[in-house]
Amino acid sequence: MSRQPGLFETPSPARRRATTAGEVRPAATSPLLHAPVLPPEIRLGTSSWFFPGWRGLVYEGVHPQTVLSRKGLEAYGEIPMLRTVSLDRTFYAAISAVEYARYAHQVPDDFSFVVKAPALVCDAVMRDEEGRGKVANPHFLDAAIATREFVVPCLEGLGAKAGPLVFQVSPLPRGLVAEAATLIERLAVFFAALPRELGKNRPLYALELRNAELLTPRLMRMLAAAGVRYCVGLHDRMPEVERQEAALRVLDSDTPGPLIVRWNLHRGFLYQAAKQRYEPFDRLVDEDGDTRRILARMAADAFKARQKVWITANNKAEGSAPLSLLKLAQEIAQNLD
Repeated sequence: MSRQPGLFETPSPARRRATTAGEVRPAATSPLLHAPVLPPEIRLGTSSWFFPGWRGLVYEGVHPQTVLSRKGLEAYGEIPMLRTVSLDRTFYAAISAVEYARYAHQVPDDFSFVVKAPALVCDAVMRDEEGRGKVANPHFLDAAIATREFVVPCLEGLGAKAGPLVFQVSPLPRGLVAEAATLIERLAVFFAALPRELGKNRPLYALELRNAELLTPRLMRMLAAAGVRYCVGLHDRMPEVERQEAALRVLDSDTPGPLIVRWNLHRGFLYQAAKQRYEPFDRLVDEDGDTRRILARMAADAFKARQKVWITANNKAEGSAPLSLLKLAQEIAQNLD
């Protein structure tokens, strides 16, 4: 077994491979290669991986998004700092165990995926192509469908590389939000009906919200009883990270649990506005030092409590997810000193 680098050692450059036609290789001179080496229990990564603007950060050379989508994950996984990634395409449509396995085969053994559950079971309404809710979704919080279409193929395909399985509940109609107590009961029944293990794999379920009104002690107590994590979702629809950290304390009491964070969007922006402002995602535009500082402390605290950490960043958080993570890694290392 190879020696684990020390915390403040500079990792070796991304592994060199023979180049073949159409191959995507990791960036040889990326600033990410100089990130501090964090403990293996702390995994940082991005939301998806197929961004042409990451040339020189993650990828060597210029590649269209379609090529990076199919061939970029292996190169991504060779950047030592990037030890997780959020599989976001699974939110839009379920994928097969074979497809999950294809992803798993492209990354190192210590890599761990954050996987989003499909909107089929996470969205209370059926939406049109422009995202407008039309009618109620009869499959919302259907545990049988979630198990068949998501949990089983995910765990069968990813195996030990399956990290948190995140159920991101889309923005809810006012009627459901007004009946929060009933919704929390439905969530409890839903999570209780999901499989607790599949072969050697024990899934780690997490709930992410898009309605701040639901972030209550009652919800946290339900999650604690169900053995489900709360995913800190940083998004303009949700409260600042401080309030979400306070909610985690209700969930965990005196014993911190695994930390799951999705740093999605800079406050004050809609996704499309952030996309237009930040493309091609090759530099930090609107740095959020306060959020980064708090996340670094939360990650260090969870590690010191012997818990695992997954933090994924979106390009729309500050302008470039890889560079956001580089600065976050540096701050986490300072908190571990």
